[in-house]
Amino acid sequence: MLLTVLLQATAAAVGISKLGAAVGAGLAVIGAGIGIGKIGGSAMEAIGRQPDASGDIRMNMIIAAALIEGVALLAIVVCLLVFFL
Repeated sequence: MLLTVLLQATAAAVGISKLGAAVGAGLAVIGAGIGIGKIGGSAMEAIGRQPDASGDIRMNMIIAAALIEGVALLAIVVCLLVFFL
């Protein structure tokens, strides 16, 4: 009797973990998109104020966007591992 209840609870938890993984992957993508968008917008404003520093601003923008994209990719990989394993 107890074993049956535990197996049913485990089966229900697997469904919830897959739902959590799917939501987590979606949130990671949305968060990365918003972050990279804010970086790009701020960089364009900064270049508009100081056109002479456009090279440095662009380089810093690309580095920050790459770091955000790397973190988002790691989050998606973790969510997919939870989803499929």
